[in-house]
Amino acid sequence: MTTRLRRLGVCAAAVGVLAAVVPGTASATPTITMSGSTSVAPLATLLAKQYLKTHKGKVKFKLAQGGSDVGVADVAAGRVTIGNSSRDPKSSDPGGIFFNKIARDAICLATNPGNRIANLSQAQAQDIFSGRVRDWSQVAGSSITGPIDLIVRTPASGTQDAFQKLFMGTSKVASNAAAKASNGLVAASVKTDKQAIGYLSYAFTSGLNDTAYQGVACNLRTAKAGQYPGSRNFWFVTRGTPAKRSPVARFLSWVQNARAAQKLIASEWVPLK
Repeated sequence: MTTRLRRLGVCAAAVGVLAAVVPGTASATPTITMSGSTSVAPLATLLAKQYLKTHKGKVKFKLAQGGSDVGVADVAAGRVTIGNSSRDPKSSDPGGIFFNKIARDAICLATNPGNRIANLSQAQAQDIFSGRVRDWSQVAGSSITGPIDLIVRTPASGTQDAFQKLFMGTSKVASNAAAKASNGLVAASVKTDKQAIGYLSYAFTSGLNDTAYQGVACNLRTAKAGQYPGSRNFWFVTRGTPAKRSPVARFLSWVQNARAAQKLIASEWVPLK
């Protein structure tokens, strides 16, 4: 399989994804449209590409991004077939939608390679991201001093929602944190700023220093074993349950059950089976 760094290029821009995924097929071919999570986007793209290899001419795909809340809102309004979400359902979500679990993912705390912190406890993570601790000299294991630059996600992000629940509890992220619209932008910011720390999906952490969280390394082995405490679900959200034998129902069934799909998911994420 490709490395995490190269794989990010698959979803660097929505236009590039569309060109890569959609083959030249007749206009009558059913189209599955997706929007939403930047965390789910790389996996959704790879799944769509693999599906097309064995279902040539049966369906085509169009994929856009924008964040989990965008995907949920788009599918609820009928603008897309599937909303990609990296956060769990909320009571405030529109009615009539259904969350189909497709995988699990690890959210890693990451620092610049020039500041190789080995581990952060939940209390330390909360102190850092809430702004109660503002200088690296106050963080055990830091090899640098000076102000801590917080890199976080925008409110529409499913990663932000999951980070709040899994890491922050009742503590709130500091208002002066730099909010980024995608995992890729978080990775780029942390990679170029020695003072930075951020959180992002495991698949985007190539070239960064992944810190252990509560004494457990953030990697595929610990996530698959159910040991890593910063793991969350990936979802394909639909308007109700798709009609049997419809293009989206067939695709969902393949994603959730086919050996080829589970093998692909296992390359960077945690499969259902």
